[in-house]
Amino acid sequence: MNILLLGSGGREHALAWKMAQSSRLSKLYVAPGNGGTSEVAENVELAVNDFPSIASFCQAKKVNMIVVGPEDPLVNGVKDYFETNEQLKHIAVIGPDAASAQLEGSKAFCKKFMQKHQVPTAAYQSFTANELEAGHAFLESLKPPYVLKADGLAAGKGVLIIQNLAEAKAELKNMLEGKFGKASEKVVIEEFLDGIEFSVFALTDGKNYVLLPVAKDYKRIGEGDTGLNTGGMGAVSPVPFVDAAMMKKVEETIVKPTINGFAQDQMNYTGFVFFGLIKVEGTPMVIEYNVRLGDPETEVVLPRLKSDLVELFEMTANGTLDQATVVFDEQSVCTVMVVSEGYPGSYPKGKKITGLENVTDSQVFHAGTTLKDGELLTSGGRVMAFSSYGNTKEVALAKSYASINKVCYEGITFRKDIGFDL
Repeated sequence: MNILLLGSGGREHALAWKMAQSSRLSKLYVAPGNGGTSEVAENVELAVNDFPSIASFCQAKKVNMIVVGPEDPLVNGVKDYFETNEQLKHIAVIGPDAASAQLEGSKAFCKKFMQKHQVPTAAYQSFTANELEAGHAFLESLKPPYVLKADGLAAGKGVLIIQNLAEAKAELKNMLEGKFGKASEKVVIEEFLDGIEFSVFALTDGKNYVLLPVAKDYKRIGEGDTGLNTGGMGAVSPVPFVDAAMMKKVEETIVKPTINGFAQDQMNYTGFVFFGLIKVEGTPMVIEYNVRLGDPETEVVLPRLKSDLVELFEMTANGTLDQATVVFDEQSVCTVMVVSEGYPGSYPKGKKITGLENVTDSQVFHAGTTLKDGELLTSGGRVMAFSSYGNTKEVALAKSYASINKVCYEGITFRKDIGFDL
């Protein structure tokens, strides 16, 4: 089977690394890929939203399946593009269609879906610019802190948590007036949920599903969970506070109603579902859905998956996931992300990376790297994720930190306390 994977981050390197282990794979292409994906696949200079060029490439290379890493092409309709074209519809696309991808593409759509299918989540209302006064009134009905979310995709930056009511009202106005561009033409305001967060992942064919290992990621740039939100500074799996009883609650009250909701609403949903969850006084609740794997959680989830990922994708495309068995590695896997100095603000690119050949105890997943004239250079804010196995998370983390100390580039930055709160 020939597969094209769309994307260029750490998530995509981890997906490529895992798919490359399958005996069912003939050839793997990654578009556009990064300095790490080129070690396990062939990188292709294609933009993830350039559907005509992707289609031409797939026809020329006899690609049988497209696996979509990031959310953008899904929200923009890559699955629809292939399924509605007679010459392309034989190519399976792992990911939901554009209408279903609104689960991530629109916070209001997501909340309505949860309400309809009785999935536990925070109370909310959504507002547009001509409903500013109603938005202010709803804020007044809530207790601080106040949660404001841009309805559309805002590159992970569209969520504000504010302690002060006057400030929350002012920010609502700013958002509706274009603080996050088109993404905040509509704003969702919801009650603040106080608890501890974790991530659950399912792979679904639209009716059946399998669960992947549970994970917890760390979003803040600073130690002790301080400072600005990032795309993720590290992750651990398994999660000590998520035991079998908690997972049973998650499956019965959240996963099953969600997958059943896809079938009831006749959603064209094949692919990953990310459940961003929070444990509130022993009860799991949904903060958000994503329509793809999370990053950097993928870098701990896939190393713990012993099953053949390509085989699971084939079953997803064929609607036979009810016949799948998923086997996990019982060990802990922990990942620590090294980032560019200045991230998540402005940061330099093109810094030479050295020492990777000395890393033997960790799997390094590239997130923002590029090869230029045979040299590996930084090309993003998040540069590499160092994932390691251990009988305990402490052992795994110690290996990741020891590996990081063997690698160097100017301005290398990372958190030294991943897993500190568990």
